[in-house]
Amino acid sequence: MAADIVAYSRLIEADEARTLASIRTLRSQVVDPLIADHRGRVAKLMGDGAIVEFGSVVEAVACAVAMQEGTAAHQREVPPENRIVFRIGINVGDVVVEDGDLLGDGVNIAARLEALAEPGGICIADAVQKQLAGKTDFAFEDTGERKLKNIAHPVRVWCWSKGSAPPAAGAPLSLPDRPSIAVLPFDNLSGQPEETYFSDGITEDIVTGLAHFRSLFVIARNSSFAFRGKSIEMAEIGRRLGVSYLLEGSVRRAGARVRITAQLIEAATGAHLWAERYDRSLDDIFAVQDEVAQTIVSTLVGRIEDAMLQQSLRRPTTSLAAYDCLLRGLAHFRNDTETANQQAREMFEKAVALDERYAVARSYSAFVKVAQNGHAAAPAEVLDAAYTEAKHALELDPLESRCHRILSTICLYRREYDMAEQHLRRAFDLNPNDTDGLIMKGRLLAFRGRPEDALVSLEAACRLNPLRPGWYDAHFGIALYSLRRFAEAAQAFKRMPLSGSWSSARLAACYAQLERTAEAQAAVAEVLRLRPDFSTAEYMRKSVLLEHAEDRELLREGLIKAGLPA
Repeated sequence: MAADIVAYSRLIEADEARTLASIRTLRSQVVDPLIADHRGRVAKLMGDGAIVEFGSVVEAVACAVAMQEGTAAHQREVPPENRIVFRIGINVGDVVVEDGDLLGDGVNIAARLEALAEPGGICIADAVQKQLAGKTDFAFEDTGERKLKNIAHPVRVWCWSKGSAPPAAGAPLSLPDRPSIAVLPFDNLSGQPEETYFSDGITEDIVTGLAHFRSLFVIARNSSFAFRGKSIEMAEIGRRLGVSYLLEGSVRRAGARVRITAQLIEAATGAHLWAERYDRSLDDIFAVQDEVAQTIVSTLVGRIEDAMLQQSLRRPTTSLAAYDCLLRGLAHFRNDTETANQQAREMFEKAVALDERYAVARSYSAFVKVAQNGHAAAPAEVLDAAYTEAKHALELDPLESRCHRILSTICLYRREYDMAEQHLRRAFDLNPNDTDGLIMKGRLLAFRGRPEDALVSLEAACRLNPLRPGWYDAHFGIALYSLRRFAEAAQAFKRMPLSGSWSSARLAACYAQLERTAEAQAAVAEVLRLRPDFSTAEYMRKSVLLEHAEDRELLREGLIKAGLPA
């Protein structure tokens, strides 16, 4: 385990004596007792971190989680700018012991993983995750393969943060008034860990196929995927997600053949409603997905009108290679880093080159270029080109909800609010279970001066996606700020997994409106550290999409009041 103190140099420069005293107290009261409790050994101690050896993966991860939670509790009353916060990375492998120190690639990878972790978070290697399976309830999210500095081979990285745990066991969700289902991630049985993107893609396409049916309540992908590798009873998963049915299965790809197994389970009883195995050529993969979705629908809700069924289960492409590229691109795109976005762009463009009529791939190809250029702050020429490409994608498949949703977002970034709302409504008509669509609807309502309605839509999305991703909180924060619920808005912005100048500026405005001067100043300092040339006028012009004049003025007032440059 490699642990490092975030912003150590800044803390030392601000007040060396206070920082060193705080670290000593934290070590004696929290860190050292936890390492001892989990039978760890401190192999190397630096001013800003440590390397710790454990004889058990479970003990190492349990210690890391306890450290992060214990440190957060210990530092809760400390002003944000003075808090001690750790990043932690964990790897498993052979090491070389030299004069009591640990050396070798195993240690180097742990250190590289620590650098990838968010403040207060933990990153672990895939080898660690495999040994954890079924042994803990800690929720780690698969962020895909990452190229680590000076490490020859890519490493699949799994991440944990305080917001990534499943809902508490004592907080059951009431069942919807229609058949409800969660599709758990299909196991990758191909013998190649790098093939997980393919089994994940199969799972996600089944989720998408089911989500088109208004008669079903379908849980979003990332909430279902939070239970990957967990040894939790089906009844408990159903209770935590608030669903009556669960689908589980596996995918084994070998050469030109694929075997997919699927089982539909009644969550409360564990009863198997049906199970099926499909041994097919890879060329038949789309037919298998259609058959799985169709069987579930017929089992749960009876007869579905043929026209609706055909619309919902259309094959997106006839090219398996293009489909494979789309899945790879989506796996990269979810990581939302500069490198990952570039890799996603290459995959989406390759998918389009293989099948020029592949509408969804073309839509994502348009949108990833906007993401690479700052989303709403992207230059006009980038937005114009993306709009043209996304509009062409929609012409290729006007019944694909994701094409409408992506075009809606591009229209919003172009400040074409009516057009954005039109496409978003159509996306929702086509796929009422699309949680990202519901979040986008809430965002648009907040931007158009209807924050109360926005919260209704955002809460509905969270019911479909109980383990919501952190970026949802940005839209909650926007709506809550416009409602002058500044303390709640600040909490929402603080829950965002990645802090940047955009969220730090919003946080500064919240604290300023609450007259919490020290916290506002700390947020302002973070904005200026990230963007020394920050100006409120430029921020409002480029990065703020509020259409309502009163809401825009309220935000501008908060930014200026916090002390950000005009």
